[in-house]
Amino acid sequence: MRYDWILDVLADLQTFARSNGLELLSDQLEDSRFVATAEIVALHEGSGENHAGGHEAAAHAHIGGVGTRARA
Repeated sequence: MRYDWILDVLADLQTFARSNGLELLSDQLEDSRFVATAEIVALHEGSGENHAGGHEAAAHAHIGGVGTRARA
């Protein structure tokens, strides 16, 4: 998928944030990953493309849950 790189960048940023005690930023980046994944899936579904993969499966599991996670 041509958008995998953005998901990888967001994951790397989240890992950095978590490793450096930036919990709120880490949570926000997790939400951003879900939003990006959902949007990418929607683009592919709208274009008629059918790509099976972990990111799309994750998006379907998390669509609607963005921003609903309780924060400390």
